[in-house]
Amino acid sequence: MANAPKTTAPAKKQESGNSGNLFASLAIIICFVIGIVVYKFVMGDPSNFIDGNPENQPLPGNYFGMIYHAGVVVPVLLGLFLMVWVFAVERFIVIGRASGTGNVGNFVRKVQQLINGGNIDSAIVECDKQKGSVANVVKAGLLKYKDVSANTGLDAEKSVVAIQKEIEETTALEMPMLEKNMNVLATLVSIGTLVGLLGTVTGMIRAFSALATGGAPDSAALANGISEALINTATGIATSTFAIVFYNILTAKIDKLTYSIDEAGFSIVQTYAANHK
Repeated sequence: MANAPKTTAPAKKQESGNSGNLFASLAIIICFVIGIVVYKFVMGDPSNFIDGNPENQPLPGNYFGMIYHAGVVVPVLLGLFLMVWVFAVERFIVIGRASGTGNVGNFVRKVQQLINGGNIDSAIVECDKQKGSVANVVKAGLLKYKDVSANTGLDAEKSVVAIQKEIEETTALEMPMLEKNMNVLATLVSIGTLVGLLGTVTGMIRAFSALATGGAPDSAALANGISEALINTATGIATSTFAIVFYNILTAKIDKLTYSIDEAGFSIVQTYAANHK
């Protein structure tokens, strides 16, 4: 029975990975679809343009019409911008659940006090109350602590190694859940800027094409080209800015949880080593 969790752990990890990949794939597709729909039917609504014709200039002060004329790069940028918020919110929810029901710092300090006092069962009860990834790792270490303490055939050194291994294995199962989809946010930091730059280039091409016509330059085409360049640049920068801000905030939260796990695990190992010299 003691080996049952080790047998099912890889299966749980694989199941979690599959569900995470499915969410990421669906979220990316849905965000791009929403971006296209918003671009086509909201920003491209005839009421935003002179004479109700999307081919004409937008009404004075109508920003939806201006953005619509910024070109086909806009729906891509809208999809990327939505993706930043979707994956950021999803990560905030997952990391919030992983933290547990109470303050992680207070939980770790309370568990350390109970472990130092030899109250292993009370510490396990606290883990059940706290829940979350940190509590799961600490509970696994405490259960192994009780297991090796009851096994008089193991020497202290082997028992310490067994506790450390249990904590490391449980941590290895919990950490991927915390870091999942962070690579998407990291990628959006670069892609947002690059796609915005692509829109800038296409806009400037249109602007210079208007200047290159024979006779007087087409002022409307020139204005549209410059507007396309600026709108795409602004949207791309906004996408990258939000992505990097969310990425740094979430990374800090993950680092805090990792430190809490290491701190609690160290206390468990040191307490066992001190009490079984």
